[in-house]
Formats: sequence, C-alpha cells, structure tokens
Amino acid sequence: MDTLKWGVKLTSLRKIENPLGNVMHGIKQSESSYCGFGEAYFSCVQPGAQKGWKKHNKMTLNLIVPIGAIRVFIFSARLSGEINLDEGPLEYLIGAENYCRLTIPPKLWVGFQGEGTKESMLLNVASHEHDPQEFDVVGVDSVNFRWHSN
Repeated sequence: MDTLKWGVKLTSLRKIENPLGNVMHGIKQSESSYCGFGEAYFSCVQPGAQKGWKKHNKMTLNLIVPIGAIRVFIFSARLSGEINLDEGPLEYLIGAENYCRLTIPPKLWVGFQGEGTKESMLLNVASHEHDPQEFDVVGVDSVNFRWHSN
C-alpha cells in the first residue's frame, strides 16, 4: 500500500487467475486502510463519460474497478469547501489491468471518467451509508477542468 498526497492510499490487490473465472480480492477488515462498512455499490461508466464532482464530508471511499478501466481525479478543497484547482489533481488509472484499490478519505473532491471502448464497472466499499446531507456536489461542466480525450 502506498500512502499518497492528502491521505489517499493506493493498494495493489490480489488477482487469482483461474481458467473458470478469476478471483479478485477487494478489501479485508484486517487491512490498515479499512475504516468501517456502511454500504457497497456499483457504478457503471461508459467510455469517455465523466462523472463528478462530489466531496464527501464523512465517507471514506474504497474504489475498485474489476471490469474495464476508470481514470479517477482528486482535488483538495479550499477552506470555503470549493474545489482547489490550484493544487492538483491527483490522477489514477485503475482497472482490471491495473488491479488495485484507491482509498479516498473525506473532504476531497472526486471525479472520474470511463476509459477504453467498453463500459467499465466501479465498486465503492464505503465507510458510511448513502446520506444526501453528507456530501457536496457540483456539475461536471461547472469546473474549469480539462478531461482526457479517449
């Protein structure tokens, strides 16, 4: 596990090859990056599609992409809570070929984009259950950010 800027952690995950279908580890309670369980959900992302921007105030995200590839962008927040475009972003490409878990603590802005030519699937093992009062969100087009072109 690598601890990166702003407390973001990148953990290589074990993939056990099997001709009948691979086994892909996600997260264990015994790992130091585990910080509780609130819910797990999947989000599908089309190639080139952009989802963002969201900042959780309590929730820690554990993002895993077992199918396809997703580029994740992370920005810090200004004291006002707005996205700090002057510092960042951290950028990670995670997916089946680069199989890992990206752990993102609260109070960081997150956006992501589908890569490749097929739909990708992201799993978030979140520390808290979904609560619409717990996060801030702004539209993809409301931030002066240049997304990658596929």
